[in-house]
Amino acid sequence: MASVSYQIANLLEKMTSNDKDFRFMATNDLMTELQKDSIKLDDDSERKVVKMLLRLLEDKNGEVQNLAVKCLGPLVNKVKEYQVEGIVDTLCANMLSDTEQLRDISSIGLKTVISELPLGSNTLAANVCKKITGKLSSAIEKQEDVSVQLEALDILADLLSRFGGLLISFHPMLLNSLLPQLASPRQAVRKRTIVALSHLVMSCNASLYNKLIDHLLEGLSSSTSSSVSRTHIQCIASICRQAGHRFGEQLWRVAPQVLEYSTDADEELREHCLQALEAFVLKCPKEVQPHIPTIIDLCLKMITYDPNYNYEDEEEDGGGEDEEMEDESFTPDAEPESDSEEYSDDDDMSWKVRRAAAKCLESVIATRHELLAEMYQTVSPALIARFKEREENVKCDILSAYTALLRATHQVEPPSETEEMRVEPPPEELQKFIPAMYECTLVRLRATDMDQEVKERAIAACGQLLCHFGDYLQHELPVCLPIFLERLRNEITRLTTVKALTKVASSPLRIDLTPILSDAVPILGSFLRKNQRALKLSTLVLLDTLVQNYSHAISIELLSKVLQEVPALVCEADLHCAQTALALVRGACIRCPAALTPEARHALTPNILALAKSPLLQGGALKAMLGVLSALVAADVAGCSRRELLALLVAPVHRLHDHSASAHHIKQAFHSLAKCVAAVVVEGGSDALEVVRGFLRDAAQPTSDAHHMFALLALAEIGRHLDLSSIPNLKEVLLASFTPSSEEVKSAASYALGSVAVGNLPEFLPFILGEIEAQPKRQYLLLHSLREIISCESCTPEGVEALRPFIPEIWVQLSKHCQCAEEGSRNVVAECLGKLCLLEPQDLLPHLKEFLKSPEPLTRTTAVTAVKFTISDQPQAIDPLLRGCMSELLVPLRDPELGVRRVALVAFNSAAHNKPSLIRDLLPHVLPTIYQETKVKKELIREVEMGPFKHSVDDGLDLRKAAFECMYTLLGTCLDRLDVFEFLRHVEDGLRDHYDIKMLTYLMCARLAQLCPAVVLQRLESLVEPLRATCTMKVKANSVKQEYEKQDELKRSALRAAAALLQIPEAEKNPHLMDFVTQIKSFPDLQPIFESILKDSVGGAGVDSNLMDQS
Repeated sequence: MASVSYQIANLLEKMTSNDKDFRFMATNDLMTELQKDSIKLDDDSERKVVKMLLRLLEDKNGEVQNLAVKCLGPLVNKVKEYQVEGIVDTLCANMLSDTEQLRDISSIGLKTVISELPLGSNTLAANVCKKITGKLSSAIEKQEDVSVQLEALDILADLLSRFGGLLISFHPMLLNSLLPQLASPRQAVRKRTIVALSHLVMSCNASLYNKLIDHLLEGLSSSTSSSVSRTHIQCIASICRQAGHRFGEQLWRVAPQVLEYSTDADEELREHCLQALEAFVLKCPKEVQPHIPTIIDLCLKMITYDPNYNYEDEEEDGGGEDEEMEDESFTPDAEPESDSEEYSDDDDMSWKVRRAAAKCLESVIATRHELLAEMYQTVSPALIARFKEREENVKCDILSAYTALLRATHQVEPPSETEEMRVEPPPEELQKFIPAMYECTLVRLRATDMDQEVKERAIAACGQLLCHFGDYLQHELPVCLPIFLERLRNEITRLTTVKALTKVASSPLRIDLTPILSDAVPILGSFLRKNQRALKLSTLVLLDTLVQNYSHAISIELLSKVLQEVPALVCEADLHCAQTALALVRGACIRCPAALTPEARHALTPNILALAKSPLLQGGALKAMLGVLSALVAADVAGCSRRELLALLVAPVHRLHDHSASAHHIKQAFHSLAKCVAAVVVEGGSDALEVVRGFLRDAAQPTSDAHHMFALLALAEIGRHLDLSSIPNLKEVLLASFTPSSEEVKSAASYALGSVAVGNLPEFLPFILGEIEAQPKRQYLLLHSLREIISCESCTPEGVEALRPFIPEIWVQLSKHCQCAEEGSRNVVAECLGKLCLLEPQDLLPHLKEFLKSPEPLTRTTAVTAVKFTISDQPQAIDPLLRGCMSELLVPLRDPELGVRRVALVAFNSAAHNKPSLIRDLLPHVLPTIYQETKVKKELIREVEMGPFKHSVDDGLDLRKAAFECMYTLLGTCLDRLDVFEFLRHVEDGLRDHYDIKMLTYLMCARLAQLCPAVVLQRLESLVEPLRATCTMKVKANSVKQEYEKQDELKRSALRAAAALLQIPEAEKNPHLMDFVTQIKSFPDLQPIFESILKDSVGGAGVDSNLMDQS
């Protein structure tokens, strides 16, 4: 402390020097010291520093003055409150000084102090604000000196922006001071008054707010001056932009007046009217809805308003709107041609009207998605017609509006792969440009001294040209292919070149790449050793494409060397890379098996087998693995015969002991390992049945559960592809496997019976249906077998045809079990019924609808669940039928039984997620029902006694959760059909509900903040309070650990929602949200979590830096 005091005293002494450089350097050093977090000033040092800095504000040297002002910022947080108040008093007094320079520097000082006052320290901020406010108010009313007024208005706007909530007692006085300034003859005063008023309305009470609106509307009604009208409409627009959440309730009386003035002869007034309308559309989307057609018509009219210019094609296009505008009383003089000599383009302000109209149209397009079809009929042609706009600023806004229209338009269906791959000759108009396109691309391709991005684009462009027009560029190949080879050798361009060559090699035109393959393949092989994942993946894709399309041109020696680089890439650490590598090996086995030399095979086999027994192997990687194993057996590669591969695949299973750690690891891979075994066995041919008998013996006399389970899975996978009906005792062994105590074995047996039946339906399917009837205790497992049959056969047209004769029999059997008491069995029955409906929709959907009318609640529940399984994300034959009867299928949403309503909500959610087109038109009738289910119903809450304690059980919780899940799904698929205000009201209720529902509604808040920021901004207050309640909630002292963890996760989710709300544009101006943020910062346990969420969240950089540093 003593050393700091001495250092400060030394600097203060230098500040009194006559030499301006000494004063400057000392002040600069003081600022450096003040910016250190560690500095602590004693009372005497504080007093001296404050006194000296205030004195330096009057220094003769401007640079010293500026540095002294900058020092005030860090100083505010280093000195005591009474010192800050002293600084403010002095600065306010200086504001009224006769010296202009002192007034200016003191004004900057006050702004600096206000910006540095901590939001969390309410006492300091409140005291300082109260000291400043009264003096600012009197300075504003003192009209003798306009410069004082302007500075005072500026400072007041800053003060209200940051601390409006602390000045509530001053609001009436401030409003009375500000309102007369709207009539000031000085435009600068009027503009700054508008800014101050727009900040005031963020925190003032309803009475003052209404008083301000009344004043503005009265001024508009009685105005005889365009200047007054312009000011009042500007003020209305600014208030709406700043406090749109409060402005909506006033719109019914404001909008008509603004629309009336929008046709005034004053161009500047019309511009302000359009800007106000834009604010209404963006900030009050619900309330402005009745005025939208009028606003669109007005904008379409104003966007063509150009009275001082004749477009050459106006008459030909029949676009008489400009002429019509000219005929009105906008231009009182004669025709433009007569006064063209007197009129200057500098005087033409009509472009501002057109620009404001374009921006207003863009706001309508962005917020009214439900009018999209109509806007394509009216707005789109008008915007296109104005692409000829002569003013660049206006043209940019017109293009921006049209871009918004395109962005709001979603593609109905993605183009199919067949359409993408279809090869069509280029139209004649394009053919003549092919040489020119190639030549200009070649110039860039050859050049070496150019920007990296241009190089990459040139390579990609040339690849595209060869891919699509290679047959027209045959004579150019000797020129460009060597350049590709050269770029392949360059470390900077090699990745782009690999991708371009992949395009060329995959072209249906079969471009002749023979000249470069002998040099390119070894280079590509070397890339597989590089530590660059993107390069390795792209290289594998290119090599696979070359093997598929150019194997005749690649020597066995070259390909063999490449294959020796592949084993290192076949591992579970990167399954996508492994999948691509396996695809290359499979292609080599099929196209050029001789390339799998002993060296390549010895390197590959261990890695392939290691991956085959990995529990991570699934999806595309598993499919690639099966392809490789089949190809190795089919190609009769030495050392990879069926018998050798089979022995290697089953060896890990035979070495297992049930309770070892490795047993658990391998058992997780049994399903994929069994598929690998089946791939090898099925490809092996005649002795496959002998292998099946071996697995059957293992299943009949298992040495352990693991061996039993694997034998059953192997039989299942083999039985899918081969008819095993000739194997004696197969049915008996599989049924006997339903009885062991191990659930894993029983599940595998059920799967095996269903899979084996796929190989011979006439033999096995009637047997399974009979067993379902005869064996009630095994019903659940047998139903799973039946589900496996239906699922497997539904995947291919051949399977559907094979299953079709049995569908009536299956349906009858399933319908007998719709009332099964066990929910698991009912769900399997429902899935089977739904999948059968997909196969025979015309015949079976009417039967399913009949089940929905059953007097038995369990039958209705099963039928509704079955409806869910008829709705998939892929196009199906049943879709038109579902569309025609969807209203009938959703009747169970109003079923008297709780369980039926719950599954109906789940089915509705499935439709909203997978095929929203089915339910979009029904939403007006369905949404009230869904919203009704989000309410807590006391009649569904009961008390259960657990010993000495009473515990509340809410039977309606699952129902509410299902309803909120539907709402969340609709946000992503049917937003344009929702009344977001109504939607938000129910979200607010969910924020106060059970833990599970709170978690869901926090996600909805974040989603809504992104999708509908203007609406959420209007409802921030009602959203913030429940979030605050969650974040400040305390867990009871005697709670268990899980309760603490649950509460922590709840708080973290609430903070994520708060962070999302904070990123809404202008949310930082909402006092309720900012007060909540300040409160979060004051909790040591919440602050670091919140800071981390802000930092990690998308767009976190956009959050006001002040919010990030208020701890």
